[in-house]
Amino acid sequence: MKIDMLVFGEDWGQHPSSTQHLIRHLMPEQQILWVNSLGLRRPRLNKRDLKRAWNKLGAMLQKPHANSSEPSEAPKLVNPVALPLPGNPLARWFNQQLLSRKLAPLLEHGDSEGPLLWTSLPSAVDVVGKLGERAAIYYCGDDFSALDGVDHGPVAEMEQELAEKCDLIITASSTLAQKFPAHKTTVLPHGVDHELFSTPHPRAADMPFGPVAGFYGAIAGWFDQELMVATAQLLPDWTFVLVGPATTDISALLAQPNIQWLGPRPHQELPRYSQHWDVGLLPFKRNQQIHACNPLKLREYLAAGSPIVSTDFPALDGYRDLIKVSNRPEGFVEGIEEYYRTKNHQQLLRKLRQERVDRESWSKRADDLKEVLQGF
Repeated sequence: MKIDMLVFGEDWGQHPSSTQHLIRHLMPEQQILWVNSLGLRRPRLNKRDLKRAWNKLGAMLQKPHANSSEPSEAPKLVNPVALPLPGNPLARWFNQQLLSRKLAPLLEHGDSEGPLLWTSLPSAVDVVGKLGERAAIYYCGDDFSALDGVDHGPVAEMEQELAEKCDLIITASSTLAQKFPAHKTTVLPHGVDHELFSTPHPRAADMPFGPVAGFYGAIAGWFDQELMVATAQLLPDWTFVLVGPATTDISALLAQPNIQWLGPRPHQELPRYSQHWDVGLLPFKRNQQIHACNPLKLREYLAAGSPIVSTDFPALDGYRDLIKVSNRPEGFVEGIEEYYRTKNHQQLLRKLRQERVDRESWSKRADDLKEVLQGF
């Protein structure tokens, strides 16, 4: 099979990233070979990492395959054999050899030009230029020098090498774009699955009844637990619902009686929460990672019509008139209570929120991407 695009991303089928959203919209027109995640940090001796290592080992033993009988639903997948030791010269050489030998036979392009290589991970840097690709693109959706759960120093060095090797760099925010050479960098903001989040869904069975403020997404180092706890303490009659995996200690959250952690839910089920809570929350810390981020849930909350109270970060620009912004618990409380007082008059605002992101669908973003890629 001729491969049009070789993509290095996270594990396909996990909670969908911006890369997955974009690639899904390219699949009807291109043959995609997707390489599952190459590690960005050294594993640790804990239950979570051991379980992930076991799953990765099982996946490595499988042959490249498609996830579905419907070609449009998933690309052809490769589970790579690679050492998760970013920055180690021997491991990098070893990974280059293994990846090149595994991927080269799958990229049969004969006399035609090779595939377009797309990577969302700096850890793919060592195979750039080794696979006969016609051009290499780095899609940067996060600040890896500050991202939680990444070996920052080695990964930042790999990213710098990758930026030098690539023909084009696409970033999810203008803040990220400032890190790279302007002459080969373009900004492609995140989109939203507007149809999924704006179409009415029934209330989730485990969703408590009001008043309810909610958040979905990973509860990681960037989640401001102190702000969340203080806000919950100031609003004892409210229930605060958290939907998503916890990758850090959340004992302080669980100790608060009006905070409920429901755990992760499939992406398709998230509107059953965001459409029915009274206020959606974005309680992020003020750090380098959040300063550069462009969170998918921001537009998803808006597409769901949800009122939003958020801490301040640059990606709110363009939506601030529809959002209550504060970095203090008292400001969060004020915003939450104001939305609840005007609950009976929120229908017009709900429609305005949905309309604001109506033209920011992933389909539209993919069309913009196709224009960018025309020269490659």
